[in-house]
Amino acid sequence: MVILREGLCPGLTADIIGALKTNNVKTVVDLVASDLEELAQKCSLSYKTLVAVRRVLLARYSAFPTNAADLYEELKGSTAILPTGNHKLDFLLDSGLYTGEVTEITGAAGNGKTQVCHSIAVNVAYGLKQSVLYIDTTGGLTASRLLQLVQSRTEQEAEQIAALQRIEIIHVFDVYKLLDLLQDLRCNISQQLLRSGEPLRLVIIDSVCAVIYPILGGKQTEGMAIMMYLAKELQMLAHDFKLAVLTTNHVTKDGFNGIRPALGRSWSFVPSTRILLERPERSLESEHRIASLIKSPRLPTNLQVEVQVGCFGTLDEIKPVSASAL
Repeated sequence: MVILREGLCPGLTADIIGALKTNNVKTVVDLVASDLEELAQKCSLSYKTLVAVRRVLLARYSAFPTNAADLYEELKGSTAILPTGNHKLDFLLDSGLYTGEVTEITGAAGNGKTQVCHSIAVNVAYGLKQSVLYIDTTGGLTASRLLQLVQSRTEQEAEQIAALQRIEIIHVFDVYKLLDLLQDLRCNISQQLLRSGEPLRLVIIDSVCAVIYPILGGKQTEGMAIMMYLAKELQMLAHDFKLAVLTTNHVTKDGFNGIRPALGRSWSFVPSTRILLERPERSLESEHRIASLIKSPRLPTNLQVEVQVGCFGTLDEIKPVSASAL
């Protein structure tokens, strides 16, 4: 359900979009399914223009058959692995975050999900020298915190400034603004209008629950539809532009003692990899966390490692390593 917007394809101007919206044509599906002759008359638009726009949209958003060998060659040439800076997390992730995929860190409030995201963002920006877009939906990210993490890695002021400049922070507090942001990001990447001259490799959304929960309730029909639209946008963004997308999620109770990731079964198909972050039972005040692999396309699930989420995040006492290709 891609919303019609200026810049989506050549010829789709603001005037045309406005005329279409007055006739309740708001998405690509609406336009493709319409009788263009009738629509042209209602909107006082050129029939040839509508035909040309629809042809471009069909070419861009329709599915085309391909064989497995071609897909594998494309995968080898386009996929990169972004190490997190923590060798234990990288073990669970099969070396790091994969571009083209959505990875999710889930856990209860206060278990260190945001800390892990901070640490990964800094490692990618400083260690890998790649651009990061950090979408903060909770107000939990501050520039001073990122500076503290960068300073723990280097004492050189020039390197600190360069690393921070590679991290763009955007605060978004409702799902509609988040969807607009992702659409703008798609357009900016397509037109190479990113603020940083370096390639964008990682998009972090901390957290999806903060913007999804407020629209779920009652019959949930509209809220569920918007949630799945967001899911598709994230998957397409990762796939189309070879980005690693990292999200955080909360947990809900599952039975008497168990827990499971929030947002239900529908959302469970969105991330390719899921890691559950929990506090050890022996010490609720400890900086140590148990990270469990609960979903993976490459490794057996239920693998567990212990990581430390302290003053400097989850950084190991090792030098940052470069992104590696498959």
